[in-house]
Parts: sequence; structure tokens; C-alpha cells
Amino acid sequence: MYLTDRSAPPADTGPGRRRGPRPRIAPVVLVLGTVSLITDISSEMVTAVLPLYLVTTLGFSPLAFGTLDGVYNGVSALVQLTGGHLADRVRDHKLLAGLGYGLSALCKPLLLLAGSLGALGTVLALERTGKGLRTAPRDAMISLSTPVAHQGRAFGVHRAMDTAGAMLGPLAAFLILSAAADGYDAVFGVSACVAVLGVLVLVLFVPGRRAAAGGGVGDAVAPGPGGGTGPGLSGTTGTGPAAQAAGDGSRPPVRVREALALLRLPRLRALAGCAALLGLTTVSDAFVYLLLQRRAGVGAEWFTLLPLGTAVVFLLLAVPMGALADRIGRHVVFLAGHLGLLLAYALLLWAPDTALLVPLVLALHGTFYAATDGVLPAALAGVVPERLRASGLAIVGTSQALARFCCSLGIGAAWTLWGDGPALAGSALGLLCCAAVAGLVLRPDRPDRRTDNRPS
Repeated sequence: MYLTDRSAPPADTGPGRRRGPRPRIAPVVLVLGTVSLITDISSEMVTAVLPLYLVTTLGFSPLAFGTLDGVYNGVSALVQLTGGHLADRVRDHKLLAGLGYGLSALCKPLLLLAGSLGALGTVLALERTGKGLRTAPRDAMISLSTPVAHQGRAFGVHRAMDTAGAMLGPLAAFLILSAAADGYDAVFGVSACVAVLGVLVLVLFVPGRRAAAGGGVGDAVAPGPGGGTGPGLSGTTGTGPAAQAAGDGSRPPVRVREALALLRLPRLRALAGCAALLGLTTVSDAFVYLLLQRRAGVGAEWFTLLPLGTAVVFLLLAVPMGALADRIGRHVVFLAGHLGLLLAYALLLWAPDTALLVPLVLALHGTFYAATDGVLPAALAGVVPERLRASGLAIVGTSQALARFCCSLGIGAAWTLWGDGPALAGSALGLLCCAAVAGLVLRPDRPDRRTDNRPS
């Protein structure tokens, strides 16, 4: 089993053929990218200051911070399943995405009032609930508006725009902390205003269910024998009877049983299992930045700029990595990204303290995200039927996020008991073993080299 197929038609890949024009990115992808850009400015303003705010200002222990960081990632994982299923059931991805963005925006001002572990945990849980509701419907809109062969490029474009916001957020936080007397409160307040702007762009410019009806890619299909998909995922605009049925609402609502039946698809099980396995040893961004600050002696005033370095690399490489994944196989790029993260761990553990340590670690960290964040959902295009696309995305995303939740709890406890070095060394060793297992599970084999999006 492997992550997905190289689905470029033979006519475009022969040695004597000229390469066709670069595929056009659907307008909905660009609008959703704009929404994500604005929302990520808001979110990353908070994320950039939160570790230092909790550990140095409020005096949280690494274990307490690990618990909160786990909540920050774990709650959205559980809610993703609900958001994905509801989006497929009501056949209105924009509605669920809007509810998620709106809830996250409402939570930003509440950070001004939360000063205890319980209050902060509640606010962060609600904010992540919003993220969980919106992630699968948003990615489903991107996937359904893009041909199967170009999913990697489309998700790369969206992730690049999303990361532009992730790059601007820490910079805005840095400027606010430098200029404002009560810097953290100012960061949380400005973040709330920016989040509201993102919701407005979604409501005004992303087409709703009626406008988008019938505009997906390929006919809606059911899982075929052996876990594959039948005809219809050919990368052309859906104009057949199945697509029209999906557009006019004649199909019955998606039931929970149908969504759970996706787990019978071998490739989806492989994706979900490997995403979870690798997530168990993927140290969260906040811990990476805290470790880098301690290892390289980065001053507290510069801490908020560390995510900016990751975001710059992610922004530059998201589209090239997505296009590369479409050409050489998404499993290859996905696993290579985790090996880059493993190298970043090694540098944090054993590299000498030089001026190059910070840029090298941040470059590898950004490369990891460029090679994995958009590639994983792109891999599902040829595996999951259209009418269950959000549910399939939610299953894989939830498996990964729950694993990262457990990793945050584990590394927080290990840091408290044994120190930061042994905690990271354990994660690095685990990542090496998990990457080896994932490489065996996701490797291509001869019988499956045919594309999923052609009639079998």
C-alpha cells in the first residue's frame, strides 16, 4: 500500500512529449487560502507568545504546559470527526467551516480573562473546537474543486497562503510586544479583531452549497472491491448522473455507518495508521521553540520570531513540495519530511552551539511542514468517495492529531522527570523507528501501480 498514485496521464509523461501547461488553481482554493491567511495571522499571534507567557509569566511547569499544549491539539482532533461527518451529512461544507472559524474568533478575547490552568484550558479547548469543526470541511472544498492529479499543487498553494499568515502572525506579535506597555493583552485583543475579518471574508466570498453544487471533480463514487474506488475520479468536472444527484440534493443524508465504513478501505487505514504512528513522536512546535531557545540561548525578546523562520521556509517550499509529490509519489515526500524533522532533532541534541544552529533547525522544521501538511490530505483524493470526502479527511486528521496530543503529554512529563535532553532523545529514537515502519507500510508495490482514478 502506498500513500497515493501518480495519476498523470501517460500522454503527458512519455519521453518525447512536451509538458502541458501548469494546472489552473480553482478560485475557491485561492479564496480559502485568503481566509486561512487572515485566520493564521490571528492564531499565530497567540501561538507565538503563548509558550513564553505560560512558562515565564504565569510560571507553569513543563508538565502543566504539556497538558495545555496537548489540549490545544487534542480537542480539535476529536471534533474533526464531528465536523467532517456533519459537513457531509448536510452537504454544506461552507456552513460547518464558517461555524468553526466563528467559534475560534469568539475565543480570542476570552484569553484576556483567563489566568488559571483551568480557565486557560477551557478557552483553548473551545478555540480548538472551532479549528476541529472547520478543518475537514475546508480541505474537502479544496479537494472537491481540484482534479486528482493536481491535488498536491492545490493543497500546496493553500498551505503557502496559510503559512504567509503564520509568518506575519509572529511578526505582528513581536511588534506589538515591543510597542505596547501591556504587551500580552494587546496581542490577544488584536488577534480577536483579525479573526473576525477572516470570518467575514469566508461568509462574503466563498461560494455556498448552491453555488458550488455540481462543481466537484469527478462523479461521486462508492468504495469498490478491495478498498479502491470505481470509475469517476478521473480529474474531470463531474457532469454525470452521480454528480447531478449530489448537486440537486436527491441523495439521502450521509449516515455515521457510511462514514465508519471508510475504515474498510485498506489505503485509508494505512494512511490513518501511519499518520498516527508518526504523530506519536512528532514534538509540537511550542516544545521545539522552547528547546531551541534553551539550546541556542535565544533571548526572550526574540522568542516570538522563531515561528517566523519556520513559516518562511514553509511558505517557500509548500507549492514545490506539493507539485513534487504529485510527480514522484506522495508517500516519498511525506516520509522525507519526517526524516528532515529527525535531523532537526539531532541538531538540537548534538550540534555545537553555533550561529547556524537556529537557522538550520528552523529550515528543517519548515521543510517538514511543507512536505507533510498538504501532502497528507492530497493523498486521499483517489481513495475516498466525494460524498464522504470530509469524513475521510477527518478520520486521517483525527488519528494524527490525537497521536500528537499524546506526544505533547508524554514529552511534558518526560521533560519534568528527566530533563529536556532525554525527552527529545526519546522522541528522536521513536521517530526513527516509526518512520521505518511507515516506510514499509506505505511503500509502492507492483500490483497497485495503476492509478485509482481510472476504471478497473
